[in-house]
Amino acid sequence: MSVETLKQVIRSIALGMMVLAVAACAQTHKQLPSAEFVSPSEGPGPDYIIGPLDTLNVFVWRNQEVTTTVTVRPDGRISVPLIEDLPATGKTPTQLARDIEQALSKYIRNPIVTVIVSGFTGPFAQQVRVVGEATQPQAIPYRSNMTLLDVMISVGGLTEYAAGNRSTLVRYDAQHKRQEEYTVRISDLIRDGDVSANVKILPGDVIIIPESFF
Repeated sequence: MSVETLKQVIRSIALGMMVLAVAACAQTHKQLPSAEFVSPSEGPGPDYIIGPLDTLNVFVWRNQEVTTTVTVRPDGRISVPLIEDLPATGKTPTQLARDIEQALSKYIRNPIVTVIVSGFTGPFAQQVRVVGEATQPQAIPYRSNMTLLDVMISVGGLTEYAAGNRSTLVRYDAQHKRQEEYTVRISDLIRDGDVSANVKILPGDVIIIPESFF
């Protein structure tokens, strides 16, 4: 057997082992049900949770001098007129408004505060992260009724080197306190228009898109 023939045999064996390994990995991943189309009458999702780098508009009724716009610091706190280092992350806008009212009551009689989030980032647990062969890998804020198609539109689709149908969705199962992995068929969804490949996305999901071997 020539050296060149031996090299071809070795390459064929290596390729076969790689395919088997990929198939074995795929078999260990679960499948998610297809996402249902959202009814127009469906109500809003869960309350928004404030995270670092969110932009907040803080309105204090009849007290324009303490009404302000502030960005949540990386440490999760904010400073507004008359109040320093108030914890903000992990709260809903309404909860934060009540905390600001309590703090301002030392200086203002019966303050009425409204907090509106105008720039959304959210805590890590409320983000959806996409890594690998997406056109623009990034973390994006979760939105109510978000699906895989929505996520892929946000990251600009797949690169030409992506193995979209071998992508993995990693999800933390809080009920059983364990991490679950699911196979998702992104190529079928966005390149072939197969809506059965569209799945529901939850806050905290991580989508990993591998590179094609060929």
